[in-house]
Amino acid sequence: MHEEHRKAAELHELAAQAHRTAAEHNEKGDGVAGSWHAQRALEYSDRAYKLAREAHTKSGKIGTF
Repeated sequence: MHEEHRKAAELHELAAQAHRTAAEHNEKGDGVAGSWHAQRALEYSDRAYKLAREAHTKSGKIGTF
């Protein structure tokens, strides 16, 4: 379970970095690269959410039968 939380946190960090990179490209007028990085950010964020939700669900089942 702890591994899932750690991995979710890593993916959230990757999403944040991709968002920052997308913003930098957009500020420079490079919308194509900005869009690509924004899409990557969304993918990382979606995966992080799913892992976090799964870890949360599992943590509620510990000790119950």
